[in-house]
Amino acid sequence: MSETQQETSGAPAPENPLLKGWETPRQTPPFNEIAPEHFIPAFEQAFVDHTAEIVAITHDPTAPDFDNTITALERSGKLLAKVSAVFYDLVSAHSNPAILEIDKDVSLRMARHWNPIMMNAVLFGRIALLHENRAKLDLTTEQTRLLERTYTRFHRAGAGLTEDAKIRMAQINERLAQLGTTFSHHVLGDEQDWFMELSAADHAGLSDTFLAAARSAAEDRGMAGKAIVTLSRSTVEQLLKSSDKRELREKVFKAFIARGDNGNDHDNNAVITEILALREESAKIMGFPNYAAYRLEDSMAKTPEAVRSLLERVWKPARERALADRDELQALIAQEGSNFALAPWDWRYYAEKLRQRRANFDDGAIKPYLVLDHMIEAAFDCATRLFGITFTERNDVPVWHPDVRVWEVSDRDGKHKALFYGDYFARPSKRSGAWMTSLRDQQKLDGEVAPLVINVCNFAKGADGQPSLLSPDDARTLFHEFGHGLHGMLSNVTYPSLSGTSVFTDFVELPSQLYEHWQERPEVLQKFARHYETGEPLPEDLLQRFLAARKFNQSFATIEFVSSALIDLEFHTQPASASRDVRAFERAEMAKIGMPEEIVLRHRPQQFAHIFSGDHYASGYYSYMWSEVMDADAFGAFEEAGDIFDPAVAKRLHDDIYASGGSVDPEAAYIAFRGREPEPDALLRRRGLLETSKAA
Repeated sequence: MSETQQETSGAPAPENPLLKGWETPRQTPPFNEIAPEHFIPAFEQAFVDHTAEIVAITHDPTAPDFDNTITALERSGKLLAKVSAVFYDLVSAHSNPAILEIDKDVSLRMARHWNPIMMNAVLFGRIALLHENRAKLDLTTEQTRLLERTYTRFHRAGAGLTEDAKIRMAQINERLAQLGTTFSHHVLGDEQDWFMELSAADHAGLSDTFLAAARSAAEDRGMAGKAIVTLSRSTVEQLLKSSDKRELREKVFKAFIARGDNGNDHDNNAVITEILALREESAKIMGFPNYAAYRLEDSMAKTPEAVRSLLERVWKPARERALADRDELQALIAQEGSNFALAPWDWRYYAEKLRQRRANFDDGAIKPYLVLDHMIEAAFDCATRLFGITFTERNDVPVWHPDVRVWEVSDRDGKHKALFYGDYFARPSKRSGAWMTSLRDQQKLDGEVAPLVINVCNFAKGADGQPSLLSPDDARTLFHEFGHGLHGMLSNVTYPSLSGTSVFTDFVELPSQLYEHWQERPEVLQKFARHYETGEPLPEDLLQRFLAARKFNQSFATIEFVSSALIDLEFHTQPASASRDVRAFERAEMAKIGMPEEIVLRHRPQQFAHIFSGDHYASGYYSYMWSEVMDADAFGAFEEAGDIFDPAVAKRLHDDIYASGGSVDPEAAYIAFRGREPEPDALLRRRGLLETSKAA
């Protein structure tokens, strides 16, 4: 029916599902009813509602107190949070051209909505007055923390600046919002555009399960009967490890590292240059010498110097080990009768050969035992044994794609705790990588609100009804993201702003990286690693070879990561003018640190979504390693107890780390759990680099 016919007949327009109450299980989003055209009207209504709520707070004639200012802020913006959560889930996990076009519009509108709120002088005056008198307010520990974080958030957004400075900051924020969206769309565009069909000659070295996944990927793109390689990291890394065809490895590798750097409509070089210039300007407006100094002030690390110290401490032994490993790989090439120099697209392939020689192990041997469904069960089982929560799959909850699965999460008394969504398979509509997010956060401000938590991954889907088989790295990723998920599901705080993962960036990776430890424990693998065809458990000799091989090639992984963290730091400490030529800056920085030519950054700048799609990890990519210092040390508490599921240690882990959200200072939270500060050498021991470090 056309609009004209609708007007003539008097038929009411269909109700926007984003603007009505959701009569779905656990009031979950009715994804089956939501269409792209619903978002702009919903956002517009949400902006109006939120603005009215802020006006009511700022114009309250009564003296500021915690309830009429801080609590009122916590209660505001519910519709905006609801609409945003659904929208950004689709943008990342199941986009289409209409959604991506709306995203460009919404990113600018969002910045224009938040700027006047975060820089509202009257509102900030109320918050600042409460902060100044906080010792007299008789607040709980959580309320005190919320007041401190609210004050810091507004102060760091520029609420205390002059009017001229606020105007300029608002302009910068709007432009950065647009640029971050553009950056992510460019990377996604290159990933969606590129694929390569595999000929029969390309199959050498590739496993049957890899080829089945390649056929499934082709089917997803309307190419039934063919087999293709896409630029999903999981797919690319598997091919680089196993393909016997060197020119195939080279072609796929070069396409992967060139995302966002192809000189086409998706090129990100100019985007990066503008982002860095604007970030530098914003930091100087706020009184900081550079953007890294600004960002790191509100972190556990506090300063760029502290970050650089950690990264350099790890870099030196990792580089020494990597150079020694490189020489061994080159010798292996010579032993095979070849005379080419080891290149970046060769490293994983020959490292796998060397690992087979040294440890009699390769990923292909264990992969048939790492069935996705079984690894999901393993992650759930560990959570049950540690924290008493249980998982029951539900088929009545609306989802955004047929592959998405949902589980009811119950506490040890059988009471509803959360819903957990798992979206595990790669597809063209999903951006690459793996992440955790939420459709609703836990809180208790006005009654118990249970969270809706999401894990998104990009594993290869099995073809023709075959199960999805994971590499050891994939299985680790599943546990990593589930650790983030537990941070959201186990949250037990009153205020939304302190819920779940609302913690410092260099603390947020602790719950996720810590959870990885359970995935590789013999107690877990012996129970859940079962052959996808026979159901037989992982043989003991293969298990022992896998455990022995875990630290193999850690120098490569460490170099990949630390170099990326260092270039992130350099981008944000050096003047923006130094990186006008992004490629030249990358080359110069890699030469400065002595980057082995045979290894490239884990994320080249033009595809480094962590730091350029938004600012969450800008100057903060080091956070994974900062958290690793804690997670390697934290798991030691279970080892010292002699039981990786020790009830007393698990209770402290639950109470002090997973359930406390942002209600406690992270350093205090860690000490409450461990009884002391983390022991830095635990990280080097975990990566097998301690002996090299001490020798150095």
